[in-house]
Amino acid sequence: MGLSVVPLLSLFFEVSWTRLSVFYRHTMPKVAVAIVSWNHMKYLSDALTSVRNQTHQDLSLIVVDNASSDGTSEFVRTNFSEAVLLRNIRNLGFSRAYNQTIEYARANLKRDGEELFVLVMNPDIILKPDYIARLLDRMMHRTDVGSAGGKLLRVHERPDGDLSEKDFSDIIDSTGLRIYRSRRAVDRHSGERDTDFDRTSEVFGISGALIMFRISALNDVALMGEFFDEDFFAYKEDVDLAWRLQLRGWKSLYVPEAVAYHHRRVKGTEKTSWLAVIRGRRNRSKLVSRLSYRNHVFMLLKNEYLTNLFIDLPWIFLFELKKLMYMLLLEPSVFFTTLPDLVRNIPRALSKRHKTIGSTRVSSKEIRKWFR
Repeated sequence: MGLSVVPLLSLFFEVSWTRLSVFYRHTMPKVAVAIVSWNHMKYLSDALTSVRNQTHQDLSLIVVDNASSDGTSEFVRTNFSEAVLLRNIRNLGFSRAYNQTIEYARANLKRDGEELFVLVMNPDIILKPDYIARLLDRMMHRTDVGSAGGKLLRVHERPDGDLSEKDFSDIIDSTGLRIYRSRRAVDRHSGERDTDFDRTSEVFGISGALIMFRISALNDVALMGEFFDEDFFAYKEDVDLAWRLQLRGWKSLYVPEAVAYHHRRVKGTEKTSWLAVIRGRRNRSKLVSRLSYRNHVFMLLKNEYLTNLFIDLPWIFLFELKKLMYMLLLEPSVFFTTLPDLVRNIPRALSKRHKTIGSTRVSSKEIRKWFR
């Protein structure tokens, strides 16, 4: 009699698990995973495989080949045929390419009455299998959360004879974005060991390397039909979007149980001295320096409350003065090639400011709490 119960229990649990799996698939939302690649074949296989292996399976993978010359499109077609492949004939930059993926997801993946999420992911990221499921679990319980991200750790390539091995470290790459009174934006806890960063918390924003967005939040803060500001091309566009989400009252959440790894090529720390900053800048291309400086100014013009500007003016002025002196002394060509582009685009930035500041839902005091 006792033995006959075993197959019955087995059948019960099998049926129950099947029903639970069906219920999960119908209650959890659709996620579009968006990856933009520009000559990133070195990392792409690991990134796409980590998406394929996610426990949350209601996914659509969208890959933009941003005019790569390394065979990216052929590789994706051959090895990841489930991916939607968008191929640009020229490099349109980070902002425009990711906007393409979001526009595609809105037009083709949105289901009536259901929320849609987009995971914006760099091609040099490796997700743990439950990364997306853990973010979704938090975001589904917080409808005020417009963006979320997990604990991003660093992975290094370690030479091993003729090959290389991946070293999945316990060094933090990012636990979200922090912005100081000077308006310098950094990755929280970058460069620190992962010892005490296991508390879920609201943050100013999430690093552009890996962000989950709620589509309704992106729709709410879109400017001139753009989610990421395409005038930025690349660099600081994630901070700009985080700021706009905050101004409209959308929360950003750090979810430590969601873990991923990042091949950070330019390794910095949150608490970086000015000497270390200078050393880092000397290793950057002039294009990166130009875009970073220009886009920081655009970001302030678009999003800064005048009240907060006056309150924090000493910190902002000193930070900007240091950057200006550095460029004039050590990178004069960067400054003088950036200046005309900056001046030419100021009217457009001010036009966007009119729309952004004119539609805010939070006060200058509420925003000021993030500037520490």
